[in-house]
Amino acid sequence: MPTTLPVPIEFRLPEGWLPARPEGTDSPGLAFAAVHPQPDAGFAANITIDGEFPPGEATLAELADESVERLREGAESAVVIDRREVGSPDVPALTQRVTFSAVAKETRRDLVQSQVYLSVVDVEDPRKRAVVRLALTATAAQHDEVLGDFQDFIRTVRPDTGVGE
Repeated sequence: MPTTLPVPIEFRLPEGWLPARPEGTDSPGLAFAAVHPQPDAGFAANITIDGEFPPGEATLAELADESVERLREGAESAVVIDRREVGSPDVPALTQRVTFSAVAKETRRDLVQSQVYLSVVDVEDPRKRAVVRLALTATAAQHDEVLGDFQDFIRTVRPDTGVGE
């Protein structure tokens, strides 16, 4: 069952990507999912969105570490191959790329997941910050091909203030 994000956001999907039902994925807690229209060897690259109000003073790096641990629970050899703190002190963000092997539809696949963690101020209570996680998961062979779409998608993500453009 899809969940709602702790703060509302708006975004635009890259051309050709198709919204998917989050409840149809193997990842509980997703608020949104989309799939690439051209699967690679039977695996459709996907973009997912989830989020939370982090416990206590958890850092983006700690949340990213937890995400890798969750991947390791269902996959083999999840390895962080790149991690960068980006953004600004007022709007921190973190990116990381993780490689792992997992069984999807009874076939073992080498996958790459690019994750972006955004710290977003709660529009109803500016003292609270939520973390929104955006993730692209693709086969190792297709990842670089769809990464540009994911980067374009990230550039469209912003808080939804309820004011139309």
